[in-house]
This record gives sequence, C-alpha cells and structure tokens, in this order.
Amino acid sequence: MSEFIKAQQEVRANLFEQIKDVISGAEAESRGLDSAELEKIDRMEKDIEAAERSIETAEKAEQRAVEASAASKGFMPVETTNTDADKLRSILTGETRSANFETRATIVSSDSLVDRGFADSIFMKMRDVGPILQTSEVISTNTSETIVFPTFGTFSSPAQRAEGSALPESSPSFSNITLEAYNYGALIPVSNTLLQDSSLDIQGIIATQAANALEFQLNLDHTTGDGSGKPNGIVTAASDSGISGEAGTISADEVIELLFTVDAGYRNQNAGFMAATNTAKDLRLLKDGDNRFLYEIRVGEPDQVAGYRLVENRHMAYGDGEKSLLFGDLSQYKVRFAGGIDVQSSADYAFDQNVTTVRVMAKADGDLAQPEGVVYYTQGTAS
Repeated sequence: MSEFIKAQQEVRANLFEQIKDVISGAEAESRGLDSAELEKIDRMEKDIEAAERSIETAEKAEQRAVEASAASKGFMPVETTNTDADKLRSILTGETRSANFETRATIVSSDSLVDRGFADSIFMKMRDVGPILQTSEVISTNTSETIVFPTFGTFSSPAQRAEGSALPESSPSFSNITLEAYNYGALIPVSNTLLQDSSLDIQGIIATQAANALEFQLNLDHTTGDGSGKPNGIVTAASDSGISGEAGTISADEVIELLFTVDAGYRNQNAGFMAATNTAKDLRLLKDGDNRFLYEIRVGEPDQVAGYRLVENRHMAYGDGEKSLLFGDLSQYKVRFAGGIDVQSSADYAFDQNVTTVRVMAKADGDLAQPEGVVYYTQGTAS
C-alpha cells in the first residue's frame, strides 16, 4: 500500500470522528442538529467522498502496475541504434542536412581494424587507390588545429670509458614537422532511384566513390606536393641518394647501391621501394650476375625486389632526370587526417538529372619526418 493511500485513509477516519463528535454533542444536549452543524456535516461528507475517490483511483493504479509488471516478465526493452548507414541514408533522403563521420580508431598501416563505420570504410578503400596510405603512418585527430610532430636532427652518441672515467656528454638535436589540415572534397551524384531501393548498400557505394575521388588527389599531393598550401610529398621531401642511371635504364648494381645509401637503422621491416609504374616494369626485368631475377612475385602480399617490398605509385614521374624510384623506411612519411569525414547532400544541385548530389569533405596533410630515412634515385638524362 502506498503512502498516498494511507494518508487518504487517515483523512477519511478523522472526518468520521469529527462527524461523530458533532452528533454526540447534540445528543448530550437532547436536541436536534442546528443549521450550522448540518452544514458542517455536509462539508465533511463531501470531503469523505473525495478521500474515498482518491483511495479508489490510487488502488486501481497500483493494480494496473502489478498487472503490467507481470505481463512484461521475460521481455527486454528494445534499443534502437542510429548507425552510420542510417545517418547516411537520412542525409541522402533530405531528413538531415549534414553529418560528420568519425573513425573508430587512429588508422595505421595494418589490417587489424574491426567494426568499421562509414569513415573507416572510406579510409580502407582509399588504401586500395594509392599506396601512400599503405606505407605511411596515418594519424587521425579530432580537430583541425596545426600539430607539430617532433623529429630527431641527430642522435646521441655512445662512448666506451674505463672504470672511474667520466662519460662525455652527447645530446641529441631535435627538429619537427608541422602538419596542417588542407581541404579535399568531391561531389558524387547518386541516382534517386537507387536511394529508394532499401536493399542496396548505399553506404558501400558512396564509400567506394568517395575513396576513389579523394585518394586520387590525396595520393598525388602526398607524392609530389610542394608543401605550399598542400602536403609536402614524399618524393619532394626525400633525400638525394647521389645515384643516377643512364638515360632510360636502371641496373641491378644501381638498385643494390641505392639500398646502402640508407642508414641500416632505416633498412627495417618498414623499408621498401616505391616506384613509378614504368620503373616497376624495369625492375621486373632486372637480373643479377647469376642471371636470377631481382624481382620476386608474392601472392597475398607486395612483390619484392632484392628482399624488400615494392609498391607502385602511379603519381611518380618517369623519364629523363625524374625521381622515379624511392627506397627507405616509408613509414617515416606521416599522413594527418583531421576531424573525420563531413558529408552533405543536395537534391537541388542537379535537380534536372534526377540525382541527389553528395559532397564528401576531408582534411589532410603530410610530410616526411626523417628525410634521411628515404632516398630517391634519379633517372639518367640523354646526352
């Protein structure tokens, strides 16, 4: 029984007692009830009726609560979730104007991510378009503020000393690279007929188109960008190996020499070659002194040259005097993505074509942290 019902029962009992007192007083005086007493009893009777109605209503409410509780046993409340796919379809149908899709985690050069949302789907598909995201360390930040990435200028030098002798001081020098957040975007037309088909994977379709559009330009800038209002590309930032070949050719000896222009510390598990398309073809034909190909075809992983992986980059130049081949620790190139993926839609932009136009925006930058960690080979020039 609730406290409310108990309180109303006490009010009713008190009123009964008051009525009894009025009647007892009249009996003691051997008289009837006067008009004032009758009016007082009428008021108390109305208050008793009000209290009884309150008690009845409260008791019914309690009974309904008991019945509802019994009926709901064995049932769990249904939870609704608003997935990235739901958000995207809401944008495309005009229910929502825009949305920001965040990555599930900082993207790195591995395939270990699970539970990918829309932004992660775009990033993973972008890796298939250009090699930069396959080989670089990719840093995701929630905001677009400039970040300063620390690097080493020189390292500490050890020394051997006899017991009791002081060690010389050897302080490393530090430097840094600055990573901004430059805007990249694409307009993607989507058929309104497709939008009305709920069986289609709209998220997958948009992610594929966005990845191809964004990464083509991003890979270009991360490869050959000059750092002015755009990323400082890996080819631009790489150090000169001092090795150049004859016009239109590259030899097996030059490939081996290129390897050893890089410090052993950078010839690690992240080391590899990055080559222009035609340079990759030239490497495929190279043989050593025993007539064995330097190029090794691998299944399910990058091919190798002289024991190091090779990635082909369509945006590297090929021709006389061009930097057509890189070698070193390719993970020293840092790609920064800021603020996830912004998506907006417009049904008016291409209204006459019966399509909804989707605008996909990303913010990115990139630079080589340790320029001495990656070197370039220069193709020879015809005399």
